[in-house]
Amino acid sequence: MHKVIVAGGGAAGMMAAIWAAREKKQVLLLEQNEKLGKKLFITGKGRCNLTNGCESEEQFFSKVVSNYRFLYSSFSGFSNQDTIEFFESLGLRLKRERGERIFPVSDHSSDVIKVLSKEMDKLGVIVRLNTKIKSLMIEEGIFRGVRLSNGQIETGDSLILATGGFSYPSTGSTGDGYEWAKEAGHKVTELSPSLVPIHIKEDCCKRMMGLSLRNIGFRAYAGKKKVYEEFGELLFTHFGISGPVALSFSAYAGKYLKKDLKIVLDLKPAMSKDQLDSRILRDFHEKMNKQFKNSLDDLLPKKMIPIIIEISAIAPDKKVNEITREERSRLVTLLKEFPLTVTGLGNWNEAIITKGGIAVKEVNPKTMESKLVKGLYFAGEILDLDALTGGYNLQIAWSTGYLAGKNA
Repeated sequence: MHKVIVAGGGAAGMMAAIWAAREKKQVLLLEQNEKLGKKLFITGKGRCNLTNGCESEEQFFSKVVSNYRFLYSSFSGFSNQDTIEFFESLGLRLKRERGERIFPVSDHSSDVIKVLSKEMDKLGVIVRLNTKIKSLMIEEGIFRGVRLSNGQIETGDSLILATGGFSYPSTGSTGDGYEWAKEAGHKVTELSPSLVPIHIKEDCCKRMMGLSLRNIGFRAYAGKKKVYEEFGELLFTHFGISGPVALSFSAYAGKYLKKDLKIVLDLKPAMSKDQLDSRILRDFHEKMNKQFKNSLDDLLPKKMIPIIIEISAIAPDKKVNEITREERSRLVTLLKEFPLTVTGLGNWNEAIITKGGIAVKEVNPKTMESKLVKGLYFAGEILDLDALTGGYNLQIAWSTGYLAGKNA
């Protein structure tokens, strides 16, 4: 019987093992951690945003940052809708949330790992935990087996490398897979942390730490050139900003860091400047005898009010009926164009995914097999593929894992 070895018990590895076993192959999954799905367990803040329910391929590919064309075959073979049906067929009940993000009804990522483990067990996949691979055995361009760190050798007809990247190193993402791929002759593109928080120069972020803003406009400028625009949720942290819009921008931000990178927040995107001015005038009319510092409760979150007052340079004790048109105009502009200066990005310990990886031009997109080594396959984050937040990166793991498993 054809024997497939899967290196890595994360999302892509477990999916690959299941589909290889469904193809009646003998499957051995090797995981260096003490349990499966260690990184999967913490994704989506422990809730596991396992895919995105967007309706078209175009929508999905628009969220893939690197090498989206490479995914045409794997996504066609196992789409986001296939992922939903797959998990439901395993008995996992799912729900759809804002932004078409798909989660288990239970809100427990452990339930995702549980159904995958159960299916592998049912299919006879042999799982060996606490097992570390030392090197690959390749002879004359053909995969033959793996040497384990304890000196043992496991022979096999195919190997699926699904060892992940460098992100969240505490979950066992050591980057070993990259080294084995290099030894096999593969090129690894430049690696960098992606989907990370953004470090901001201004101390206002620290003062608003923990404040989450929904439905804000987010624009980024490198010098005077607008390089990114998004709408969504933002979180202020002790060093800057995080949350979906900030994390997504971080996937593109690296190349602009040396170009005077600034972010402009639109705190009231549903209103034009004229509409916002009218709204403020109405509020001021209702509170005409109040001081400016006590007039913004209906307009802004409490934590943000002292910051806005300070930057607006309007005297906090000034009565609103004494505020000049010029001062009001300054306030409107500030709410529509709240400025932040980017100083850097988060590190590997904060990265949700790895940007860069095995060069996809050396991998057959229709099978996930190496073009350099017969019997060597790749799946998941180890490949030079990355996407924005919202379930897209896990979908890449499911799709590539499926294809590798079917063909290994």
